[in-house]
Amino acid sequence: MDAQALDAVVGSQDFDAALHFAAISLVGESMADPLRYFEQNYVSSLNLIRALVRHDVRKLVFSSTAALFGGPERDAPIPENAPVDPGSPYGESKYMIERVLHWADRIHGLRSACLRYFNAAGADVLGRAGEDHRPETHLVPIAIDAALGRRPQLSVFGTDYPTRDGTCVRDYLHVGDLSTAYECALASIDDRSVLYNIGSGRGFSNIEVIRAVERVSGRKLPWDAAPRRGGDPATLIADSDSFRRDTGWTPRLSDLDTMVETAFRWREAHPHGYGGA
Repeated sequence: MDAQALDAVVGSQDFDAALHFAAISLVGESMADPLRYFEQNYVSSLNLIRALVRHDVRKLVFSSTAALFGGPERDAPIPENAPVDPGSPYGESKYMIERVLHWADRIHGLRSACLRYFNAAGADVLGRAGEDHRPETHLVPIAIDAALGRRPQLSVFGTDYPTRDGTCVRDYLHVGDLSTAYECALASIDDRSVLYNIGSGRGFSNIEVIRAVERVSGRKLPWDAAPRRGGDPATLIADSDSFRRDTGWTPRLSDLDTMVETAFRWREAHPHGYGGA
């Protein structure tokens, strides 16, 4: 990121707040190329924070991650005060930014809301937007592509985890609920910085996601078992009680079939993503 260009943009208007979503976020890739993740995530974020402080922008909502919890030795939802132990350079890069924001608040008065959200999924319920990564790495859209015949099969990484069916369990949150969470988080920043876990509080295994795609699509999904990926914990489920209590936020779209259905409709209608109908 061009630090001077970023500083010029931040200084070009009288901004009240910034929402920081930008990052590279593949756990497996970060294990293979950690320095790229520290440069792209940490250094670029440091440039942004420096520009916000320089131009007296007083609020920031930061997209952190559940990956900084590593692999908790329990199936219970994870609260904000759970021990931080990133299992990957990706998770570490996000935690480093959280620590910078802690000191930017104490010394410079930059208030922040760090949202440690879990797995965003689904698409706009009106079909206006959906996931379009190149290459695609998220389970739900990959599973949908396999069901639609756009890829030969889906690989499930690890079937020997200590979970109910041997595959990883994740907390999925509909992107619409996540968007609302950002609005609530921005409104919650007043005279203090805050840190919250954001999720539905329910965990679904990779196999359960596959079954949901089969239900929604009405098609059998071809998949095969592949070795575990480095850095993948067995279970990650959010305890979002603090955020719900403090802001009144409630996820309304984050049941598994709704997330899969909205994603399926968008992906079926947009075989080339945003590149064409």
